[in-house]
Amino acid sequence: MTKRRLSQVAEYAGVSEATVGRVLNGSPDVASATREAVLSALDVCGIERPSRYRAERAALIGLVVPDLQNPIFSAFAEALCGLLNKRGLIPVLCTRTADGVSEAHYIEMLLKQNIGGIVFIGASYADAGPEHGRALRERRVPMVLLNAADENTGVAQVRVDDALAADQALTHLAALGHERIGMILGPVGHVPSARKLAGFAAFCARRGIAADEWRRMVAHALFTMEGGATALPRLLAEGVTGIVCASDALALGAVRGARRQGVSVPRDLSVVGFDDSPFMVATAPPLTTARQPIQAMASAVVASLAAQIDGLAGANELMMFDTELIVRGSTAARPN
Repeated sequence: MTKRRLSQVAEYAGVSEATVGRVLNGSPDVASATREAVLSALDVCGIERPSRYRAERAALIGLVVPDLQNPIFSAFAEALCGLLNKRGLIPVLCTRTADGVSEAHYIEMLLKQNIGGIVFIGASYADAGPEHGRALRERRVPMVLLNAADENTGVAQVRVDDALAADQALTHLAALGHERIGMILGPVGHVPSARKLAGFAAFCARRGIAADEWRRMVAHALFTMEGGATALPRLLAEGVTGIVCASDALALGAVRGARRQGVSVPRDLSVVGFDDSPFMVATAPPLTTARQPIQAMASAVVASLAAQIDGLAGANELMMFDTELIVRGSTAARPN
């Protein structure tokens, strides 16, 4: 092991490099707790344990996340890390980076370790590619998809009822008198957005709004504030007075875009987000949004993963959760 790698392991374990050396050499004069800390650090750093300790390796759980800029991903990762640690499992955070490190790359790295399971958080399992997907299935790696970005079969999934969440938000705006309501969704092909769109279509059908009419009030954008701001002007041109967005970032972008157009929120335009990310209560105005039950969903993910690890559950269950609409200051009665 290089000096640099030795230093990394020592820093993570909170011990000296000399202590790491004694553990690697099988010295008996190391406390068991210290030895476990060093062995866990080896796992996290991706370093093969000495052969005498390989059977003792604790299970690593990969948490594959598209990015950490979206606060809902960070919130789910934090909740999962705490629950996994309580079960003696070691979470390893894997997020795509600007220099091209992808889901497939992380899966390849995880498969080289004594991987106990993988949780895909809002990620695209399909992006792993057929070769890596086949390797995961052949090795029967326990997996759970949390709010997956694409359709999947034969994999345990935990997700919210997106269509119901959209209906709750739309019904709230309709109760405030809004008649022309638009939606800003994620990119075309993003499955949770497609489910929200299906909820919008059903809502419009109940109100007798023709398909060619409501389709003009739908915009697709990247899940960023700028995406929401860029999508808004076309919807304002359609005369919408209320907007339902597929994420809080899109909603905050819509608020910013409205201000650029001289439109006041909520006096002229009501905006609803999705996720109830941290600090949405502190925005100006505070954001009305659909809250995901983060802790309950994270508990379901860990329970499913643990059952698979213990051989007590199949890999095709679906657990669906309802959202709760949190009404704040970004929505108001339709303007005259």
